[in-house]
Amino acid sequence: MNLTTTYLGLTLDNPLVASAGPLSRTVDGVRHLADAGVGAIVLPSLFEEQVRREAERDAQLAEAGAESFAESLSYLPETIDGEAGPRRYLDLLSRATAAVGVPVIGSLNGVTAGGWTDYAAAMQEAGAAAIELNVYYLPADPRMPGRDVEQRYVDILTTVKAAVTIPVAVKLAPFFSSAGEVAVRLDRAGADGLVLFNRFMQADIDPETLTVSTGLKLSSPAEAALPRSWIARLRGLMAGSLAASTGVETAADVAAYLLAGADVVMTTSSLLRHGPAHAAVLIDGLTEWLKRKGFSEVDDVRGLLAVPAGARGSAFERAGYLTAIQEATRTYGPH
Repeated sequence: MNLTTTYLGLTLDNPLVASAGPLSRTVDGVRHLADAGVGAIVLPSLFEEQVRREAERDAQLAEAGAESFAESLSYLPETIDGEAGPRRYLDLLSRATAAVGVPVIGSLNGVTAGGWTDYAAAMQEAGAAAIELNVYYLPADPRMPGRDVEQRYVDILTTVKAAVTIPVAVKLAPFFSSAGEVAVRLDRAGADGLVLFNRFMQADIDPETLTVSTGLKLSSPAEAALPRSWIARLRGLMAGSLAASTGVETAADVAAYLLAGADVVMTTSSLLRHGPAHAAVLIDGLTEWLKRKGFSEVDDVRGLLAVPAGARGSAFERAGYLTAIQEATRTYGPH
């Protein structure tokens, strides 16, 4: 069975990619993922705040002078949430790429087009096969025009693209008035691929403890319908790659994303639930499904159920909506 896949111009052994998460925070973690058979690995994000904090720290140390070095360190805060700073991140990236035989992708997370994006070039020098831009941005000002929000994504992308020669993907959230138009706009601005979709880890309210709760909430297969539907719509419209993210638990979820038109399928939640070895379960399950359906390679199924090229209008979407309503009425209507 030929599972070979192309993503961002990179040749992968299979379409399963370990997305950014706790499992790839160490070289050993990266090795475990590679040993389980994933086609590529995305490291956790280096945050804009971390880069800025390290720059401020360096400036303070330079101003204080070498003799005050140790004392100056004691006054400066640690990097956010105890995460490794930029230098340690680049060291992890360098050692991870040397340790495994699959592409290792660096990740940058920020909301402005400032100097922090210079670290994209440092990631390339450290051996990153590609860079994933995770623009985690929810505008706090409700008066901010939507076009300004969209332009921020384009500005960050073009800034990073100008700094590197390796492929650059953008991880998007679905919260745009016209997510498809934003996707096409980024594609035309030079994105080598899009990852659909980011899951915003927002605080919530606990009515029992009367507190604001936070924490990681793993995705579920029920959340896959939205990114899958957008991938099916965008397949064939874009020059860049399409990566699916969210709601991957079983090999059937991987197959469904491929049928919609995804070039690769990313997962973190399932690997956190079941361990890195679950990647082999997903890959073996995909292989078995392909054989059972009579396919000989992944390319035979990719985009098989994407939205037809001649049916891009609202009539096609409206027909699907009405069909779903009719089915719901027959199933759950009066008896």
